[in-house]
Amino acid sequence: MLPARVERGDHLGRYAPMGIAARSKGPKRPKSTIRDTFFFFFEHFVPRVFCFALSVQKWAESFGKEIASLSAKYSGAELLQKKYKDVEGGLKMEEVDGEELVKTFAEEMEKMLGRKMKSVKRLAEAAEDADLYHEYNDTLEFEYYNSMLINTVDEDGNPLPLGGDFPLEKNEHFSKLPVNTQQSNIQVPTNVYNRDTDILNGAYMSEALNDVFMDNFQKDPTLTWQYFGSSSGFFRLYPGIQWTPDENGVVTFDCRNRNWYIQAATSPKDVVIVVDVSGSMKGLRLTIAKHTINTILDTLGENDFVNIIAYSDYVRYLEPCFKGILVQADLDNREHFKLLIDGLHVKGEGKVKKAMKESFKILNEAAAVGQGSLCNQAIMLITDGAMEDFQDVFEEFNWPERRVRVFTYLIGREMTFAENVKWIACNNKGYYTHISTLADVQENVMEYLHVLSRPMVINHDHDIIWTEAYMDSVLFNSQAQSLLLMTSVAMPVFSKKKETLSHGILLGVVGTDVALKELMRLAPRYKVKSPSFTHASSFISTMTLD
Repeated sequence: MLPARVERGDHLGRYAPMGIAARSKGPKRPKSTIRDTFFFFFEHFVPRVFCFALSVQKWAESFGKEIASLSAKYSGAELLQKKYKDVEGGLKMEEVDGEELVKTFAEEMEKMLGRKMKSVKRLAEAAEDADLYHEYNDTLEFEYYNSMLINTVDEDGNPLPLGGDFPLEKNEHFSKLPVNTQQSNIQVPTNVYNRDTDILNGAYMSEALNDVFMDNFQKDPTLTWQYFGSSSGFFRLYPGIQWTPDENGVVTFDCRNRNWYIQAATSPKDVVIVVDVSGSMKGLRLTIAKHTINTILDTLGENDFVNIIAYSDYVRYLEPCFKGILVQADLDNREHFKLLIDGLHVKGEGKVKKAMKESFKILNEAAAVGQGSLCNQAIMLITDGAMEDFQDVFEEFNWPERRVRVFTYLIGREMTFAENVKWIACNNKGYYTHISTLADVQENVMEYLHVLSRPMVINHDHDIIWTEAYMDSVLFNSQAQSLLLMTSVAMPVFSKKKETLSHGILLGVVGTDVALKELMRLAPRYKVKSPSFTHASSFISTMTLD
């Protein structure tokens, strides 16, 4: 508000704000002017602001002096300047050739990665030769070192079977974990019987890898973990370690679910998962179906594409935004699908014919426009039975080429419609499995990987793969170890036996890990400014995956 003019003798001073009664006894004064307002604020407020500004300035100067004093005291700047002056005469500026620097760095990286690939090739050759000369024995008895049971005794103090004394010593190179650099040992998932005939034969055959593991490590001391993941489920790891289960005594780690195994064992693929949510799938059947879908998703990687369809009386997409398309099976999309799977519920009657038509439509359109993996294509049908006439769907969309493989999973103990479900798989170059309990899911889902790998195995395509960079969060999640950003190099192992050559039998996958910090050690940091080096770090993370 503008001030009102008052008499000088009034105790409010020369001016008083409007709304405050002035004590002048004279007649009313005219309204105040802009000049009057300016004088009022200048007289009453400017001195206060000026005093406050001086206080802030003094405080800032005092704070600055204190910071400078602390820096000089604890940073060692003066000592550094003195040392620089002592050697200044012997220093000279040298121009760095950026192009030559990058070229040298790339050559060093190529040599390092080349050594890793040679190590993996030696492992693959040794595994294939060991299998070639191994005669499968149905009654084989063999005591191998089980990483869960080593150095463990029973109530009477006796070593557990498949255990025994296994010396371990902390090793700086292996993240200070207790390891045995003279011996590998074997991890078997809880859901796999550790004395299964396939496990015993595979463990016996792969003992030949011990010498190759140690020889590789001697030739290349920068190597970290080397391993052989068997198609039967066991995981041979060098150096050997003590594997610690979770709080429930369970080891869920399965090497066949790891990205390096999946990428090496199969070619990229387009997958449409079709799940029956009709009324008959209620209760345990739906629980098994959900677990089956999640397990299939776990076998997919960055090079794969996927979509999920649910059907009963009608067909619906689990994610409506993905209608009619395939999406990359990266971690985000897989986790998103898993959340949606939890919300599935059953009702109505199952109409598999409509669902199959929609699945073929997705895959055919993707192939026609050059989308998806442009490689293998498959439909995964999860149901408790197929009652209607569906043969004409395959005649229209898939025969005679049978370009799309159809894998079927019969859910529940009821076998009434088993023949129909089996017919669908067998007539479309797929595989039929029966899943009656939750414990059956893992092993039965894995069968499709063997089928998709057959063409590659028959042709003996020993392609070396590099995974995308990932955090090591599963292999040693029970150990006191910080997470490392790394990539893995892996290679498939095939059976070379004449009697099985035409069958295309995948024995497993060999590989080794490469921590990205090892690559960064090759970068000449002292020659590169910080911003450039930061850019180089991101460049390496990307280049390693190509």
